[in-house]
Amino acid sequence: MGDTQDSPSGPSEVILCGTFTLVPGTGAPLSLILTRKELLIQTLSLDAQPSPHYSLALADCIGCRSFRGKDPTELGGYLTAAFCPLRGEALGKTIYRQRVSRTFRIEVSRDKEHNFNVAKTWANRIWEMAEEQGPPSSILPPSRRFLVLLNPFAGTGKASGHFQTHVIPTLTEANATFTLLETERPKQAQELVRDEDLSGWDAIVVMAGDGLLFEVVNGLMERPDWACAIKKPLAVLPGGSGNALAASVSYYSGHKQASGTKLLNNCTFILCKGQPVPLDLVSLTTSSGRRIFSFLSFAWGLISDVDIESERYRFMGSARFSFGTFVRLTALRTYRGRLSYLPARTSPDSTPESDSHRHNLNSSTDTVNPNVLEDSLLVPLNEPVPPHWTTVTEDQFVLVLLLYQSHLGADLFTAPMVQSPGEGVMQLFYATSRISRASLLKLFLGMEKGSHMGESIPHITNVPVTAFRLEPLENVGIMTVDGESIPCCSLQGQIHKGLGRIISIPQGP
Repeated sequence: MGDTQDSPSGPSEVILCGTFTLVPGTGAPLSLILTRKELLIQTLSLDAQPSPHYSLALADCIGCRSFRGKDPTELGGYLTAAFCPLRGEALGKTIYRQRVSRTFRIEVSRDKEHNFNVAKTWANRIWEMAEEQGPPSSILPPSRRFLVLLNPFAGTGKASGHFQTHVIPTLTEANATFTLLETERPKQAQELVRDEDLSGWDAIVVMAGDGLLFEVVNGLMERPDWACAIKKPLAVLPGGSGNALAASVSYYSGHKQASGTKLLNNCTFILCKGQPVPLDLVSLTTSSGRRIFSFLSFAWGLISDVDIESERYRFMGSARFSFGTFVRLTALRTYRGRLSYLPARTSPDSTPESDSHRHNLNSSTDTVNPNVLEDSLLVPLNEPVPPHWTTVTEDQFVLVLLLYQSHLGADLFTAPMVQSPGEGVMQLFYATSRISRASLLKLFLGMEKGSHMGESIPHITNVPVTAFRLEPLENVGIMTVDGESIPCCSLQGQIHKGLGRIISIPQGP
């Protein structure tokens, strides 16, 4: 019963079949059938009634191991298979990943070593078939080593507890190892990734809000070997209030919208099963000469006001943003400024302007610095924008937002047109002072499900761009980069397609 059945063909081909018992359990015999796509489990019955059965998809398998019994006299061999299937289809509940672990015992002879070898064969074959169903050509090893950076103060302060209860059990089942560092102060993560040798880990995992990943990205870009360091795979686990990148990666990996621990389960599964994919980064330069690197967004006006002013409602979790929006709509502000941008090429055959990552600061300089990333689409801030750029004729804005991922928050599906983290385009949204409160409310309510893009909302514009410049006519208002506040000033930026790497599960061809 434990012998391997090797034959050439299709998805229903039986690889192995055998009789096991479930541990813990009643000792009733079970039939296990392994095919290329699933593990079928059926209770064996002596009567004529149909036996209960169910299946576990191998694409959902995160780990499988064999082991001997603890009692030296125990003859059986054991295997444990762990899966994270999608659950919650009934009654309109949110569909999300839930960990399921099953341990089986097999005893086909009085030879305990033979029984263990049969269990080992099963465990190895289950994992081989599971890998066939996963993303192809992952550069991460089967036994992954993670550096986990966790902010225990992020959001409602529950990240540490959720890591213990939701993440560690799944990583253990997936045979992953990790080094955990809980941050104690701002910029600690930025300094660590800037200064330390990172070669001992396969990926850097950030469990917090988006602010801690902002530190990590900028720390990597401050390293002398930034061009190599920024290719270190990053992964994100939601532990803060916004969790925009976590929600985006979950969406890119084929999951429905979720929040809280449901989103955390999805992202932990992605961490175990995903592969590094290109991540766009935006290089921003301010009028003071500061260089900032961003993976998510730049905002000025209503959205940044809500983001920062709602900090006082942090105890509300992600609901703080909805509450803050309604508060700000009652006292709407407008800001004067000049907005210019370089529209993205729309032809599918064209090469995005942001594709090349040349390592010098500015093509107009006589001396090329090979250690600095060039913003080849930009001219100095004290010069006019190039003539092929577009400048918005109006100069009074309620909001300006540049977003390069699908979500602005776990519950804000702001850019549903974005299908992957490395498309090389920023989605520019701006609303002029002529927009009504009713239209803004309609916009934010539609963002919850991404339906706003199909609505006709006057005085709000969406343009895909590869570079932009914003020049406030008065240095007032809050500006944010990836949700982090910066002084209000003139600044410009361009996107660098696929400069970084993020762990995700690509969908489609």
